[in-house]
Amino acid sequence: MPPTIIATCKQTRFHILDQASKEVDVEGITIAVSSPQTAESSTADIKSKRKAKAEARELISDAHLRLKAGVHYGLVGRNGTGKSTLLRAIADKLVPGIPHATRLAILQQTDADLENGDNGPGATEGEGDKRLDLPVLEYVLAGDEYKNGVVRKIDILSKSFESDDPLQPVKAIRAVRHDEAERELFLARKMASLRSGARGLQARKDLKAAEARLEASGEVMNQTKELTNAETIQKDTQAAMDALQELQSKLEAMTLVDTEQQARHILSGLGFHESILRMPVSQLSGGWRMRCMLASVLIQSPDIMILDEPTNYLDLLGIIWLENYLQGLRDSSQTTILMVSHDRDFVNAVSEEIIILRDQKLTYFRGNLSAYERDVEEQKLRFGRMKEAQERQTAHMEATIRENIKIGKKTGDENKLRQAKSRQKKVDNRMGIQVNANGGRFKLNRDLVGYHFTARAEIEVPVDERKPSIVLPPATELRFPGPLVSMEGVGFRYSKQQATVLDGVELVIHMGERVGIMGLNGCGKSTLIRLLTGSSVPTHGKISTHPRLKLGYYAQHSIEELQEQGRSKLDMTALTLMASEVNGALNDGEIRGLLATLGLQGRVVSDIPVCRLSGGQLVRLALARVVWTRPHLLILDEVTTHLDFDTVTALSAALSIFDGAILLVSHDRYMVRSVIEGKRSVEEGRDEGLEEDKGSDALSSQRRVVYVLKSGKLREQEEGVIQYERSLAKAVRRMLPTMG
Repeated sequence: MPPTIIATCKQTRFHILDQASKEVDVEGITIAVSSPQTAESSTADIKSKRKAKAEARELISDAHLRLKAGVHYGLVGRNGTGKSTLLRAIADKLVPGIPHATRLAILQQTDADLENGDNGPGATEGEGDKRLDLPVLEYVLAGDEYKNGVVRKIDILSKSFESDDPLQPVKAIRAVRHDEAERELFLARKMASLRSGARGLQARKDLKAAEARLEASGEVMNQTKELTNAETIQKDTQAAMDALQELQSKLEAMTLVDTEQQARHILSGLGFHESILRMPVSQLSGGWRMRCMLASVLIQSPDIMILDEPTNYLDLLGIIWLENYLQGLRDSSQTTILMVSHDRDFVNAVSEEIIILRDQKLTYFRGNLSAYERDVEEQKLRFGRMKEAQERQTAHMEATIRENIKIGKKTGDENKLRQAKSRQKKVDNRMGIQVNANGGRFKLNRDLVGYHFTARAEIEVPVDERKPSIVLPPATELRFPGPLVSMEGVGFRYSKQQATVLDGVELVIHMGERVGIMGLNGCGKSTLIRLLTGSSVPTHGKISTHPRLKLGYYAQHSIEELQEQGRSKLDMTALTLMASEVNGALNDGEIRGLLATLGLQGRVVSDIPVCRLSGGQLVRLALARVVWTRPHLLILDEVTTHLDFDTVTALSAALSIFDGAILLVSHDRYMVRSVIEGKRSVEEGRDEGLEEDKGSDALSSQRRVVYVLKSGKLREQEEGVIQYERSLAKAVRRMLPTMG
């Protein structure tokens, strides 16, 4: 049973919860997560509910949640701070201040969704298996539950008028009313569980009224004698006709765009071929199911669209297509977007404002992620200089005060004493922040609001969060020179009847070199890696390796393998797993030291089972399994999938100073630019190397190259990632004009 989310906020009688709104403005929001056992006990009585809240772990405390209509927000924060929990609380309308009539759609990026057959947006209990049996196109079209509900009601009412039985419209309108009564009861129960105090008392009264209405509706549906009353038949038939006309007008407003054609364009942009659209979703892999879930969210027109890691399982063409699609929504709709993504370039391209979740609070910045990071650095520099200058000024004034007091007391000079007192008052009340909230000069009579304030606020220099640290062990010394791996005219096909996957591949990697390989899904990158690691044999051509080569391979599905191992051995920890991996080559202390350099330490290593580790912790553990042998060549396949911004940055820094060779396969443009090209700030137009790189002539002199694998051939990108990105952007522009 998953943990229960407990959400509370400040509410007043002015909150309107029965009208749809594209905006959210909730103050004092607190979100906590309770264990399943606590959640079960909390349903017993009021005392146990209070106990559950007390025992729950708070992730967000007394924060202000503000979403403006039509604005695209990027939510950022460290792993484990509660980003996904906040998104789920908003989507499920667990936050009492969110109107229940507001339409929301969510893409929730969790492994549980895939394993349990959850269909994400709009899927209710019992619907998961049914929807998974649908073909891909029908699955996506079924994602818009609001529209499908309108269509379902229209179908019931219209078929009743087509019948020869005059009583069918009466039965149909009563069935529709009964469905609406069930929906009202669901909302009433939800409000009764969320509210307390006077509002809770009113909610419980509303719940009783909803239960009574549902019971009365059920009785009316089962009545047969009343259907002989001509007046009742005429009244309900007219009501059915009016309801049908109202629903048809709603449907016309929603069908200005050809929904099926739009769904086909979305699926095409996400990489689906026409042949896949007829396949049942249940036959697709987890990654393709997640794409189906993303498409079923994009097809809707909700008031608020919530996207949790939408770029996972997308290749770079799909990512750039999604960037352009979401950017196009700014002009074509008023949908508010709230998203979480580890892809820095994607967040920069899509987000208009940044929401920062830090220290259990939410803060806002108008601009994208790069602008926010520049602003933080500028503030640190500006306030740091301001504080240093003021500290020097204060020290000088305090020395003058002491001197004046000393002279005044010695000579009896009252002027010196008055001057010292005046300067002391200035030190006490006038020192502090020198700018107001608008960035202008601080004025006491205007900006010191409140009679109880007598002094300015102190200058606070923004402090960085403690950054994650990753340190890779150095590569084993290579006793004699030579290429680590060499591919000469390598070709591969799975069978003579199938097309060639690789054709004439030439690749040589020496010690210390950086090689990046990019390409669309299905282009053969995984096949190329299997050939390099010896898992497959080429159809023709030659692959040779250095006789002393130590190879470290981080596979794309390393995390899934660890999760499977964790589920098979529930008591297995990171320490016991690594002990079985190294087979006595390292003792417990050395294993702990290795894991600590990768960011796993303390009880996380020895007490927490692998099955309970987060995605970011599993990545670190998988890296430990790869690097403990101190390999000469690291092959990394999509290593950033489960990491947050700061961890990606830390890993990039560690890889950039690794003295062995690196072959990186990734769709993350920032990672490839940073590790392979040695660039850190593409937005500012500078090719900034890492600080550690500047002191290493050996690394800076080694070859850095980015390849694109296309049509079975490796093509070098002379301009690096930006060249490949431009070519994909052209392809996306050809796709977008045909969209509805």
